[in-house]
Amino acid sequence: MKFMKLGSKPDTFQADGKSIRYVSSELLTDVTINVGEVKFYLHKFPLLSKSNCLQKLVSKANEENCDEITVGDFPGGPKAFEICAKFCYGMTVTLNAYNVVAVRCAAEYLEMTEDVDRGNLIFKIEVFLNSSIFRSWKDSIIVLQTAKSLLPWSEDLKIVGRCIDSIASKTSVDPANITWSYTYNRKLSVSDRKAEDGMKLSQRIQSVPKDWWVEDVSELEIDVYKRVIIAVKSKGRMDSTVIGEALETYAVRWLPDLYDGLVADTRTWRYTYIVETLVCLLPSEKHFGCTCGFLLKLLRFAILVGVDDTLRENLVDRISVKLHEASVKDLLIPAQSPQTTLYDVELVQCFVNRNVMHEKYVHCLTIENSEETEDFVLGPELGSLLDVGRLIDGYLVEIAHDPNLSLSSFMDLSKSIPDSARPIHDGIYKAINIFLQEHPNLTKSERKKVCGLIDVKRLTTDACMHAAQNELLPLRVIVQVLFFEQHRVAALNKNAHNASNTTNTDEEWEKAAADDCKSLGKQLSDVKINDEVPKNAKLTKKSSKNHRSGIQLLPSRSRRIFDKLWAVGKGNGENRSSETSGSSQSPTSMIPGDTKSAGSSTRHRRYSIS
Repeated sequence: MKFMKLGSKPDTFQADGKSIRYVSSELLTDVTINVGEVKFYLHKFPLLSKSNCLQKLVSKANEENCDEITVGDFPGGPKAFEICAKFCYGMTVTLNAYNVVAVRCAAEYLEMTEDVDRGNLIFKIEVFLNSSIFRSWKDSIIVLQTAKSLLPWSEDLKIVGRCIDSIASKTSVDPANITWSYTYNRKLSVSDRKAEDGMKLSQRIQSVPKDWWVEDVSELEIDVYKRVIIAVKSKGRMDSTVIGEALETYAVRWLPDLYDGLVADTRTWRYTYIVETLVCLLPSEKHFGCTCGFLLKLLRFAILVGVDDTLRENLVDRISVKLHEASVKDLLIPAQSPQTTLYDVELVQCFVNRNVMHEKYVHCLTIENSEETEDFVLGPELGSLLDVGRLIDGYLVEIAHDPNLSLSSFMDLSKSIPDSARPIHDGIYKAINIFLQEHPNLTKSERKKVCGLIDVKRLTTDACMHAAQNELLPLRVIVQVLFFEQHRVAALNKNAHNASNTTNTDEEWEKAAADDCKSLGKQLSDVKINDEVPKNAKLTKKSSKNHRSGIQLLPSRSRRIFDKLWAVGKGNGENRSSETSGSSQSPTSMIPGDTKSAGSSTRHRRYSIS
């Protein structure tokens, strides 16, 4: 920390209790000055030789035959006045970042200018500020913190403005020219400090990140902090990502971690102002700067404290653009009255709708650009949509536990995801399964409607095995699952036959087909089912001559259906099984054309597994 010593005489100020200060001298004091609650018994000559204000006050007191002078609203209070008085006596005083603003304001009040005496206090303080304080990162931060209690004096003297400009200029300096001594909030452990001391200068410079300054400025009050960030942005040399990180660091520093007690907190008005200010300071580019998690945290606070609707819409737009970066936990925003659900599903629905619109716009723009340049450009929207699809499926799993969640809300949010964003339907199947468990009073029509969201062709083997045993699903869905699994097994054996038939003899092919059957049966029998097996599930024999080891555990209803399907496949060959394989829409609408290619090979039919 920088400091400056003034004067050379010993300090002879004495205290008599807390409210009396006097100078120990052979000469009797001849003036009493009241500053706040403290009386100062001093001598006129040293004071009048430095202060034009005191000259006027003493002259006025003499005219009124008044023994005491009262100084009202004195900036800096008794401590600042005492330093100014000591300077008038020539006593040694020390100025530093903690007291320099108060003394500068006090000197301005007392009119200690060059017109009164050359080399007066104002001149010396200005030299100290410009040559030392404003050149030091640490001292500039401290001065800015102390200046708030001295408004409007510190503002009128441009101390605040000069400090802000100094700080903003330093944040824009190339990190290669920064050393960690610039920061004063960075605390190192003993081992880290030793390691840093042993580093070469070049290594230490390379270790300085672009955001080295964000923790220090986060200690400022929100009004001053706002002006600092605006000044930093106006320089035009700071990345939006760093600005976003600075805002997030400030939110972590000043906003509470717990949301529950926020509304009852007496400082809610302060949190409201902080959130509103941070939203206004967000980078202009919605795609860059802040993380989606931070934006969702701000929105959650904004909803709780009731910020302006325009600012909330700003946050919703930004979150929608970056929705693919969010996590399910981030989206679990509690619903507000009059909503009856546990979480704000309508808000998430709004996120998805705007995200889909944005991705469509980006996709169209990408196509236009590729046509102009005659080059095919693959935009990033596909990966983003897949991430959003996984995110919303995970969110549906969480909200499905809420008994107050309506069927329409669940289905609307499920349908809002484009078909291309959900290549695998395991997530939506899991959410529907939980929804059916938590909503046992759904009608048969409603159960069919919600299960219509599932495309069984997009379920993995694990999910198909679970669905085949799920008593909560409508019979139609189970039929579709069984048909599809039958078709999938047949297709696997058909591929194995075609590959083996080109190189192997009949005997070798027969052996390979048998091995394939055993392998496939083992794979399906080893499938792990997460939920509990229904009580009426039965274990089929692994050694069945019809090779039905593909579905090891089936409830009685599903087993009867599978037996019928097996009988059809056994009596009519693989061509029939291909015709009747299931889909998400109709059990009889599987791939056309398989009937011709499947019935021509006797060996194929002999070793096929329906």
